[in-house]
Amino acid sequence: GKRKSWSTSVMYDSDESEGSDILVRKVSAKRRCIVDDDESSEERQPGKTCPTEDVSTSRKQKVLAKLKELVRQSAARRSCSSADCEDSNSEAPTEEEPLCPLPLIPSEGSEADSSSIKDFVVEKEEYDDGGDDDDIDNTEHAKSENRPHQKQPNPSNSELLAHYIPQLYRCDHYVHFKRIVKAFLINAIDDTFLSSLYDGTRQKKYAQDMLLSLHYLDDRFIQPRLENLICRSRWKDRYKERVDCYPDVHISLKNTETMSCQACEMKRSCRFSVLLSGRLYNSKTLEVDDFMSGDKQVLKVGMVCANRTRVYHNLKHFKYKLYKDCSSVAELDGVEDEPVKDTVERLFSHLEESGWIQKRYNDLEDYMEDADSFQEEK
Repeated sequence: GKRKSWSTSVMYDSDESEGSDILVRKVSAKRRCIVDDDESSEERQPGKTCPTEDVSTSRKQKVLAKLKELVRQSAARRSCSSADCEDSNSEAPTEEEPLCPLPLIPSEGSEADSSSIKDFVVEKEEYDDGGDDDDIDNTEHAKSENRPHQKQPNPSNSELLAHYIPQLYRCDHYVHFKRIVKAFLINAIDDTFLSSLYDGTRQKKYAQDMLLSLHYLDDRFIQPRLENLICRSRWKDRYKERVDCYPDVHISLKNTETMSCQACEMKRSCRFSVLLSGRLYNSKTLEVDDFMSGDKQVLKVGMVCANRTRVYHNLKHFKYKLYKDCSSVAELDGVEDEPVKDTVERLFSHLEESGWIQKRYNDLEDYMEDADSFQEEK
């Protein structure tokens, strides 16, 4: 408590009956008096209540009720099953306790993390043909299984981060590329694999990683550069659509003619012939369309449009060409009666060790550099 000083006062005795001015020292009782401000205020004003006290009491009651509710939820969380625990850990902090989040208890967090990771471990998924060939684990998941005690992020949060904020999702470009090669090898053996990725049928972690890498190739590597090449050109839409539809191109030098370029329709000295051919294909599933499979287009263009056509076409159809190369590797393998998983892993290891994958990745980097450095059309 606070120490209260003993009060003293000096006063004159002004009692006229005694007729004297005598200096009198009046000393109060020497006792320690500890005063409660709230009690003293009530004694001084018995008819009034202190608003500060009401607010403080109300706040204490609310905090006490909140603590009781948290203790009740914590007890219920410990007694629930592992699946229920996982749900409560993910939902309770956001819906029921927005103002007073609790820190994660280590024992409870480790149990939730281990049970959550089990849902994302690839164990077995069957193909439509009845086999068990779709059990394709990538190297990252195998490593994570071998280190069960290492703290891991919540997989669902990682997927959301990668989907909605891909620029914050840290993954080496070459890792994305290797996933794509492996997905193409699988689809070369089972041609329904890519379509099942895009329609959401396959939800295993390795499949979702492959789908993420395919989107990464399209949305981060190829499409922005294609759009940049188009917006800086004077190409007509009809010419762009033709280049988009035909996966094969052959550009040759011909006699120079002063004429309207068939790409930009500007008057140019046209000396390049662009031969477009090949079958139309789906840009996601890479399934070919046999409609007018033998159709060809021959167009005469100027030098700038010819160079732009080469750069644009290399990027636009790179993914399809890579898939065709993977299909050729699978067709030339010749091994039969082998599970798809084993075949894919064996082919992938051979391509990686021989430098085939690295070479294709270098080609992609060259195409992207050509697109980035292409000059603006005058």
